[in-house]
Amino acid sequence: MKRWQLKCGVNLWLALGLSGCLSAVAIQRASAQVKLESKENSTLDAVAPSIVGDKVNPSAAFKLSEAEASAALSTSPLTVKQGINQTTQSAVLSTRIDPGANSVNSKPTLTKKIPRVSEIEPPLSSARMLVQSPTPQTIPASKIVQVSFVKANPTNKGLELVLQTSRAATLQLQNRTQVNSNTFIVDIPNAQLRLPPNRVFSFRSQKPIAGITEITVVNFDANTIRVTVIGEAAPPIIELYDSPKEGLIFSVASTASLAQQRQQPQTQPSPTQQPENQTQQTQPRANGDEPIELVVTGQRDGYNSSDASTATKTDTPLRDIPQSIQAIPATVIQDQGAVRLNEIVRNVSGVANAGTAGERGENYTIRGFDANVYKNGFLDDYFTTRGFRDSANIERVEVLKGPASVLFGRLEPSGIINLITKKPLAEPYYNFSFTAGSYSFYRPTLDFSGPLTQDGKLGYRLNIAYENSGSFRDFVNKERFFIAPVLSWKIGDKTNLTLEGEYLHTENSYDDGLYLIGGKIIPNVPISRNLNDPRSQIGIDASQTYLTLNHEFNQNLSLRTAFRVTTASETVNRFALRGFGASDDGTVDLLSVPYNYYFETYFLQNDLTAKFNTGFLKHTLLFGLELGRLYDRRLSNYQSVGSSNVFNPVYNFSYGSYQPLDNTATNTNSFGIYLQDQISVFDNLKLLVGGRFDTYHSERQDFNNDSTTVTDSDAFSPRVGVVYQPTKEISLFANYSRSFVPVSGSSKNGDAFEPTRGTGYEVGIKGNFLNNRLSSTLAFYTVTKTNVLTADPSDPTGTFSIQVGEQRARGIELDIAGEILPGWKVIASYAYTDAQITEDNTYPVGNTLGSIPQHSGSLWTTYTFQKGALEGFGFGGGIFAASEAYGDVSNFNTVPGFVRTDAALFYKKDRLRASVNFKNLFDIRYFEGATTGAVNPAEPFTVQGTISWEF
Repeated sequence: MKRWQLKCGVNLWLALGLSGCLSAVAIQRASAQVKLESKENSTLDAVAPSIVGDKVNPSAAFKLSEAEASAALSTSPLTVKQGINQTTQSAVLSTRIDPGANSVNSKPTLTKKIPRVSEIEPPLSSARMLVQSPTPQTIPASKIVQVSFVKANPTNKGLELVLQTSRAATLQLQNRTQVNSNTFIVDIPNAQLRLPPNRVFSFRSQKPIAGITEITVVNFDANTIRVTVIGEAAPPIIELYDSPKEGLIFSVASTASLAQQRQQPQTQPSPTQQPENQTQQTQPRANGDEPIELVVTGQRDGYNSSDASTATKTDTPLRDIPQSIQAIPATVIQDQGAVRLNEIVRNVSGVANAGTAGERGENYTIRGFDANVYKNGFLDDYFTTRGFRDSANIERVEVLKGPASVLFGRLEPSGIINLITKKPLAEPYYNFSFTAGSYSFYRPTLDFSGPLTQDGKLGYRLNIAYENSGSFRDFVNKERFFIAPVLSWKIGDKTNLTLEGEYLHTENSYDDGLYLIGGKIIPNVPISRNLNDPRSQIGIDASQTYLTLNHEFNQNLSLRTAFRVTTASETVNRFALRGFGASDDGTVDLLSVPYNYYFETYFLQNDLTAKFNTGFLKHTLLFGLELGRLYDRRLSNYQSVGSSNVFNPVYNFSYGSYQPLDNTATNTNSFGIYLQDQISVFDNLKLLVGGRFDTYHSERQDFNNDSTTVTDSDAFSPRVGVVYQPTKEISLFANYSRSFVPVSGSSKNGDAFEPTRGTGYEVGIKGNFLNNRLSSTLAFYTVTKTNVLTADPSDPTGTFSIQVGEQRARGIELDIAGEILPGWKVIASYAYTDAQITEDNTYPVGNTLGSIPQHSGSLWTTYTFQKGALEGFGFGGGIFAASEAYGDVSNFNTVPGFVRTDAALFYKKDRLRASVNFKNLFDIRYFEGATTGAVNPAEPFTVQGTISWEF
């Protein structure tokens, strides 16, 4: 085993450079010299690996000039490779800097025989590393190193963390440790943790030795392993070894051993601290302590996310974003057995279900206003997709709250729900899943991924889902097919092209829900009662195609160009019936409203991201352009079909003659340009400043009356935010932001309407606890929507409107997610929402906005056994609750509050995962959202079983 050691005694200062470096190392002294010597102190007359900063350079000569040494020590990525001398066995890199030393001599030593790590006396100085975070690179599949196991061997100095692989010499290490941090972080961007045959795993050890809080080794992404060592009160001391027989070795020294070495270098260190938990035994410690904990779990199986891209369009840690944002990862979706988006977003505070519009789609509100749904940063609302969105290709869901027009253009002041889709993996992955449940629910899915070429430059992912089900509602059946292929082509080291598609076909019955009498739910009518014609049918075909080009000019400058085109068509047959509430005796007058709709959208986005410094300020600058074109064609009619009765329904309808209803075509063009700057003033003080200017032009042709309505509007939408972090666990934030939505039409005087404007203020606190395993957000906000249309009091006909209406929402929100103890996960939320009309001529001031419960919350928790006979077995449960809400701003319809309970059992071993989900466990009667004169009943008690197999 050969060992490389760098001992530096230099005066260091932080040099700020381009591309948002975290830090760089510079030499103030002029006498630094690096020599390569043998153990016998004779200089080698050969080219051998030299240490360049914290990087081993196998092709450098053994002597460096003064200028070369200064430049070398500023290099950031950390790479450990086997040396040229074949008589040696392994290499070690010791990364220690003693700030108090005056010596500038650095002597990496090459030896022919080096003892085990446990026998080595390490230098007694801490490592506060000064590095920058390099831009991630896509690694070909053929170059991905599989680490087959991770183990921790106790030593008399601390412990050895071994990443077992026969290709340790090819591992590339990137140091991500922050200055003045007690956390040591190294990424290995060409490796994955995988047990044979292809099972992913992770390693965690809590309090393994004195002075070390936690050690984790996880798959950070599809081709990167992240090693994290957290020191309790000081930076950890780490040495790296490259052993052909064992793999990559991290030698971690305990606080106790360091203290004794400083006092008595030749004596054995004092006993190390016993770990809190154990699940797999390793080699016994010399002092007889218990073995170190090893937890094997699924890949990226946590409930909390550390970063998100929705809020800033850059990869930013959640704690650095001055705005409320929650991310629901795939693990939560899987554990809850969620198939629909409404089952996913109910885990987020302030999000409410606003009805299904006759089972044609899904509608949501956030903080009192209509929510905007996006997918991969593109608008996914009314013009883009029809029907219920499928979860088969969803990796996670991010919910950004508050006005967000600064990056996304015309939006309600609620925020956005952004769906992030699955991308190709570097290693072959095949998953088949089958779900069956109550009411004849059947759903098989496929998820295949991997490289298509030997060099791994071309990768793919394919998600397919088929669903067929009945319903607890009379005469309601559903069938859908979904396919989502993705191709990713690594054109060069810095250029990647991704082609992604989706196609959804659905056929289901039209269902307006349960009709009301006088705005009240009829207590003695079963929730299965459906007054619709059993022959009613909705057919939807929707497709989406994405083309995304990512190019990195250098580590400071990158460009993302994305283009998306969508088409969607919807057909409702003549048997789909609508009513508008029941009379006192239960009679409902029904209409047949058949229609054909067609939608088409084109969007182009360009985002240029630059990282640079101005003095001591670090900037991440985003400049973006967005072009959009939307087209829709609508043709509908209506027929009278008589009536039915909620107490004694009749299904023998008589259809009258057709009458024209809607015959329109709309063309919309939009353009947006935006600029955003994320400024790091200090390590614990960050600013976010941005603005966007939008122009909007729409032409609506009405073929029934041969008229054209033109809408032109423009708006500037700013956002300003600040984050202050008094400690590394706590972030205090505040923000101000605005939004806009164009309004069609004109006043009685012919003046075009201005866009509605949303203005939001928010303050809050974000916390990361239990060594970042548990995160929380507490926010206080107020959002005001102005320029709302309301009746013109000067118009006796009631035809015209004026823009003096105002609506306001304010409240408190709390979100918590993470892992309390190994295997015990939780996600919870609570929201108090006061959303009401503050100015209006149509509705009374003080009326509550529609579909907004004043109190709502959720709690979901699971526990998975980590060892013993029950290892892999888990169970969980949750409560989802909301107070009563009104169906619309008239406050005529009332939706009662509810408390729903769910439960789950699951088991995972090797490639197999099986689960059973019990939804609405106590079979309560409740409702989700409302339409005019009707409410949407929620499912009663249902059982859903899923079995999946990876191969």
